[in-house]
Amino acid sequence: MLRIDILTLFPEIALAPLSESIIQRARKAGIVEIAAHNLRDWSTEKHRKTDDYLAGGGQGMLMMPGPIFAAIEELRTPETKVVLMTPQGRVFKQSLARELSAEAHLILLCGHYEGVDHRVIEELVDLELSIGDYVLTNGAIAAAVVTDAIVRLLPGALGDERSNQEESFSDPNLLEAPAYTKPTDFRGLKVPEILFSGHHGKIAAWKREKALERTKANRPDLLA
Repeated sequence: MLRIDILTLFPEIALAPLSESIIQRARKAGIVEIAAHNLRDWSTEKHRKTDDYLAGGGQGMLMMPGPIFAAIEELRTPETKVVLMTPQGRVFKQSLARELSAEAHLILLCGHYEGVDHRVIEELVDLELSIGDYVLTNGAIAAAVVTDAIVRLLPGALGDERSNQEESFSDPNLLEAPAYTKPTDFRGLKVPEILFSGHHGKIAAWKREKALERTKANRPDLLA
C-alpha cells in the first residue's frame, strides 16, 4: 500500500479534495493511506513560527529549515521519497505520476511564501516538482493535485482498470479523442455514426484521427 504524507501549513486545504469521490473510496479500501501534517507542530519557536526574513535581503518570507528537518526526520523511512512542491521544479506529467505511483512512501513537502531554505533541498529533497508554469498561493493545492493524479493510477482505485489507459497522456504525445453518450441526437447535434458501426478497426482509426486533430488544436507542442 502506498502512503503519502503531506507537510504543509494548511493541512485542511490539502485534504479537502482528497476526501471525496474516487480518492476517498481508495483510502477507505486500503489502497492508499494519506495524511496531512501541520509543519507548525515541529516548530520550537514560542509562537510556532515556521518562516523568517531572507538572508541578504529581499521581499517576502522564507520557510525555516528547523521544522522541516524535524518533520521529515520523524516521518521518513528507508523507502521514502521526499518531493518538494515548487515552481522551480521538474514539470509534473502523466509519466512521472506513474513513476511515483510505484513508490512505497511519499512525503510531499509544500512550499509557502518565498519557498524553503535551500539547505532543505540540498539535504532532504529527492525531487523538486512543479504542476505548471505559474505560482499558487501555497503548495498544499499543488500537493492535492499530485496526490490525486498518483492515487487514481493505483490498482483498484478506478472501477475499470482500462480507465487510466485510454485517456489523454496515456500516449504522451496525444490527447484523448472526443467522447459521446446518450441521447444520440441532442438539439440537432448528433453522435458520429461511425461509433455505432460495430467495426472496431474503423472506430479506432476514427478516434486516432480525432485525437490528432484535438492535439493539433489544443496542444501542438506535444506533436513537436
